[in-house]
Amino acid sequence: MTEAETRDGSWRAVGSVAGWQTAASLCYYAIFAATGFVRDAFSVSESLVGLFLTAGLLGYTVFLFPSGAAVDGYGEKPVMVVGLLALAVALVGVTFAPPSYLLLLVTVALLGAAYSTAMPASNRGIVAAAPAGSKNLAMGLKQVGVTLGSGASSLVVTGVAVVAAWQVGFWAIGVFAAGYALVFATRYRGNPGTGRLERPRLAGLGDNRAYVALVAAGLFIGASIFSMLGYTVLYVQDVVGTGPALAGGVLAATQVTGSVGRIGAGSLADRLGGARGAATVALVQLAGAVALFSLLVGTGGSFALTIAVFVALGLTIHGSTGVFYSCLSGVVDDGDIGAATAGGQTALNVGGLVAPPLFGFVVESTGYGAGWALVAGSTVLATVLLFVVRRRI
Repeated sequence: MTEAETRDGSWRAVGSVAGWQTAASLCYYAIFAATGFVRDAFSVSESLVGLFLTAGLLGYTVFLFPSGAAVDGYGEKPVMVVGLLALAVALVGVTFAPPSYLLLLVTVALLGAAYSTAMPASNRGIVAAAPAGSKNLAMGLKQVGVTLGSGASSLVVTGVAVVAAWQVGFWAIGVFAAGYALVFATRYRGNPGTGRLERPRLAGLGDNRAYVALVAAGLFIGASIFSMLGYTVLYVQDVVGTGPALAGGVLAATQVTGSVGRIGAGSLADRLGGARGAATVALVQLAGAVALFSLLVGTGGSFALTIAVFVALGLTIHGSTGVFYSCLSGVVDDGDIGAATAGGQTALNVGGLVAPPLFGFVVESTGYGAGWALVAGSTVLATVLLFVVRRRI
């Protein structure tokens, strides 16, 4: 891949970035697939499983702005190479935590810190690489890497655990990620940064009303998505009564339809045009998710219905993040994409930090129906804020 191809836009560059995103998400989202094993290995409650997920998100969130500043200052390539290698090392480190729950929290936090490089770097690469008129589709394809990596991690971790220890799945993923990092380092040219590390220009972003409303929407989108991802496997096991492998299959199916949703949403947003088109598509997806989460409030136990609902949630809320980031990058200057993405992802993560432990507490005290009602309410607020964003752009 030549520097000119990266600069002028090429699908090959888009594919390289999407592949990197897949490998990075394969590492990070392995912890979501391992919730059942963590609960058993450490003999902890559902709320402590939520704290385990929160530790990863905390590390992810704390390092987002430093990662965004590094991307804007030095370009995305060095950040992506170092980040993916760090993810591989941290994931393997998680497997050596038992029986210490405290050590588990520390290693998962380091995994999250390594994953903080993902969105600022990959979004900058996509904005530079996308062919003219196809930015939303390119962003959707890149975001497919998140769902593809997450879905694959569900199959690998739960599938390997059928014949071996769950840690073996983590080791296999770590080896794959390290290998991809080395290939990526030799094949991807990247785009230069400013050459200096600077603090993000948050004051300027704060004056952008559409951006602020979009970040606020991201808070509630993150709360809904991370609660759904964090408890899908446990919900299917506890309420439907399946084994870990089938429960992991439901999570994987959600990721597959999330990929379809991101591609379809990006293509439709390109036809509608610009940031407004992206906001319109995301608004429709979130409204659909409200109805689906409401179904989970009053139903439970049917495997067929559960699959149908989670598959549809993949098409709606889980498939909305591509157009969310397209809209975000469309309302800020290109030179601020790293910092702007860090702000948006921080909002998503803060929602994810708060919601999963709260969801777990509600489940323990009241039941899954009340937990899904909480998620439905969060999605309603996100929908209202997306409506505000659409009116401002």
